[in-house]
Amino acid sequence: MAFLHAVEILQVVSADSSLSQQNVQPASQKGPPIQRPLFDDISPHNVTAVVGQTAILHCRVKHVSDRTVSWMRKRDLHILTSSIHTYTGDGRFGVVHPENSEQWDLKVEFVQKRDAGIYECQVNTEPKINLAVQLNVEAAQANIHGPAEVYVKKGSTISLTCSVNVHSTPPSSVVWLQGTKVVDFDSPRGRGGISLETEKTESGTTSRLLVTKAGLSDTGNYTCQPSNANTATVFVHVLNGEHPAAMQHGEHGAGSKLAAWSWTLTMAAFALSYR
Repeated sequence: MAFLHAVEILQVVSADSSLSQQNVQPASQKGPPIQRPLFDDISPHNVTAVVGQTAILHCRVKHVSDRTVSWMRKRDLHILTSSIHTYTGDGRFGVVHPENSEQWDLKVEFVQKRDAGIYECQVNTEPKINLAVQLNVEAAQANIHGPAEVYVKKGSTISLTCSVNVHSTPPSSVVWLQGTKVVDFDSPRGRGGISLETEKTESGTTSRLLVTKAGLSDTGNYTCQPSNANTATVFVHVLNGEHPAAMQHGEHGAGSKLAAWSWTLTMAAFALSYR
């Protein structure tokens, strides 16, 4: 009987041990599932840069793991970067990837008009995933606010404001020309003076030219000439006597036709006075 009792105990222990082994999972099956790479789609897909400046195309990828992030230029399917390496002879291109970050930005220095187009940030998953970013390139350009022609009365003040759309690197200087000659701010003017106000901010550069007590000799082309952008020109008419609503501080509205006739008569009288 003692022998049979010992056999029964051995069978119970063996059954419990087998059951325990069935409930134990291999260590490789534990832990959360592997997450696939995905784009953190919060960056702009449309980027505008000015010729000569630096453009940054943003791409943020989560859960990259052992995958590779690349940038491709769409128009010629040229791989520009792969991981942190550059695969183009054009040294203006490079990738910005702070260590251990999710950022894989494409940097384009000294942007040219030919750089405009679509660029794709890609991850070599199966299937591959990609994020398209449009790069627009504008010419560095000065702009004089207001109409292309300005009319002021003799003895009043000419006020011209010029803005430049270069933000990251403002022009080192802004020169104003009257005709082909640089406006001389130091020359004595018995009837008044000339002043220039230039303001450089993160939003751009603004230059304001003021010519007080304008005379007939102040009529002509005025050009805003930044050191790193295309110029802008406006024509200023200084009139002797009454003239229409086309004045710099004139009125606009339903009387435009009457104003046009008044302008024609004024200019005719102005021309006759010089015969």
